[in-house]
Amino acid sequence: MKRKYVLLGLLLSFCQLLSKAQAPTDKTAWQIVAQDINPANYYGITVANGMIGLVSSSEPMKVKDVVLNGAFDTYGRGRVSNILKVFNFANMNLDVDGQRIGPKEIANYRQTLDMQKAALTTTFDYKDKVSVRQTMMALRHLPFSELTMVEITAKKDCEISPMSVIETPENLKEVKNFYSEIDRSHVTIRLLTSVAKSPTGRHTVAASTSFIFEEPHGQEPDVIHEDWDYNMHLAKFKKKLKAGETYRFSVVGSVSSTAHTADPQNEAERLTLFAALERTERLLMRHNAEWVKLWQSDIVIDGDPDAQRAVRSALYHLYSFVREGTGYSLSPMGLSGLGYNGHVFWDTELWMYPPILELKPEIAKSMLEYRFERMQMARQNAFSHGYKGVMFPWESDADGQEATPVWALTGPFQHHITGCVGWAFWKYYQVTKDKEWLRTRGYPMLKEVADFWASRVEREGPGKYHINNVIGANEWQENIDDNAFTNGMAKTTLQYAIQAAQELGMTANPDWKLVADNIPILKFPDGITKENRTYDGVMIKQADVNLLAYPLHIVSDEAAIKKDLAYYEPRYSPEGPAMGWSVLSTLHARMGEPDKAYDWFVKSYKPNEVPPFGVMAETAGGTNPYFATGAGGMLQAVLNGFGGLEITDNGIVQLKSKLPKKWKSLTIKGFGPQAKTVQVQ
Repeated sequence: MKRKYVLLGLLLSFCQLLSKAQAPTDKTAWQIVAQDINPANYYGITVANGMIGLVSSSEPMKVKDVVLNGAFDTYGRGRVSNILKVFNFANMNLDVDGQRIGPKEIANYRQTLDMQKAALTTTFDYKDKVSVRQTMMALRHLPFSELTMVEITAKKDCEISPMSVIETPENLKEVKNFYSEIDRSHVTIRLLTSVAKSPTGRHTVAASTSFIFEEPHGQEPDVIHEDWDYNMHLAKFKKKLKAGETYRFSVVGSVSSTAHTADPQNEAERLTLFAALERTERLLMRHNAEWVKLWQSDIVIDGDPDAQRAVRSALYHLYSFVREGTGYSLSPMGLSGLGYNGHVFWDTELWMYPPILELKPEIAKSMLEYRFERMQMARQNAFSHGYKGVMFPWESDADGQEATPVWALTGPFQHHITGCVGWAFWKYYQVTKDKEWLRTRGYPMLKEVADFWASRVEREGPGKYHINNVIGANEWQENIDDNAFTNGMAKTTLQYAIQAAQELGMTANPDWKLVADNIPILKFPDGITKENRTYDGVMIKQADVNLLAYPLHIVSDEAAIKKDLAYYEPRYSPEGPAMGWSVLSTLHARMGEPDKAYDWFVKSYKPNEVPPFGVMAETAGGTNPYFATGAGGMLQAVLNGFGGLEITDNGIVQLKSKLPKKWKSLTIKGFGPQAKTVQVQ
């Protein structure tokens, strides 16, 4: 037993040393601080662990939303399945001398996100009585659990009554509330639990919480359960404090659903019980250790503190929204709320996936598994539309069915997403050279994608294998023919399917090459790439033609790239989404124009930041953060533009690149399977 404690002590010491070794010299580069908070103009920041997302609130000790990955039901917008907003099990109340604290009674309200530890700390003073410090995190090592640590310091003698609250959102029904105590000789675990049905009854959802007290067993405060109504119940205790005294305790909570386990109530309670008996220190140790591992892949910018903060925020959010080994992918808003119904679009493969693939290939693999597991639904979609192979939905839900609302034509017509999926699969093989994965996952996918395009084209003769009646990346032009990006992605993925077959010593379908060679990329008479057959120079929503230069490399001659840029840059709408500007930044950086690239880079995030944390909205002046798609695009501008990283058949290589005048150096840490580090100066 003694040896056991010695080993534990050594482990704790090691983790502390490791944490110190990873600690930055400048904490401001890792912290996002919100103060002078205006509740009427507040957009919360998210702490998440790839499974649950907790969105901050302007109200003290509250959480705005709790989102559970993988759980969908049909309700709300568009008569389609939406990601579930689940029990708000991280909320708390606090009474001081019998009075409930609220936004109007507090002062010095401040919230700080520590990106290095993925922890949100809120501090405030209540009158002249107490100071409160609350830290909340979605535990990285426990995907369905969160931890809240509370520290209350008395300024004068008073009595406090903290409360752990579970509230039910309107979308859940048939709510049942439970409270139980599990008493053992060394500890008493008090479980506050709620169970409900999703809107159609498809899923059962459950959440459970428990206090963690620091006092020895038998000396903890008495806990009282109050069941107010079906939509809210709580557990609370009272504690008298002397002036100057500080009282500390924690709350752990877990959430689950039948999308994840057969018995979510028992699972939520078991996970909460496990976390409660792990105790706060061990939970923190393991959570922090997981984030130390994540931050071994990082981007360091010297000379531009604002860019450093924005880039690290983008990385923090992408790391928070996805995790290894789940088979879940990324929605445009990640786990920051219910935006875009939690569906998966091309945003994942073309925008968010590349930086994750370069920095964390093991997480990228999990994102690809999401698509692989839904191939049967994509085959059915192709069959239903009269095509072969797989046809992935524009908006994919938990089942992989087409979940685009009927009024949006993107669902039936935005076919380039199937190419984006195949493209992403080949990129993973280029980075990892995992031939067994290529045999069991990569090639089976690419073969089906190639079969789709071979059946999708309309064959009118050499150079005239048209892809008609689509919506391209520029969604403002509907039902067009021979869209540049769609055609380019089809040609690219057909060629990748041929390469994949060759890598495995197999014979590729000769029709794939025939089709790839005869899909046209249209040009204006002066040589500028034409966005589609009828394009006449109107404003565009986002990048389309310019994607042929990066990331597809179909347009590779520098003079041609510049010609396309000069033509299309003035036609980008100011109302377009963030990632469009990042493509322009990447291309200018690759052509040796770093300062022009920097201007587009800043435009890809700065106008989209909203108060008080500067989280990124989809568009300038937008109100739908966090836009993880934009984060992915902006990171590509840094990694693949200024940093010069390029994914090739030889793995990740570094092209020659230049930095903007403002940057002293750019360091990319821990990229690729070998976790390499490079610096550009």
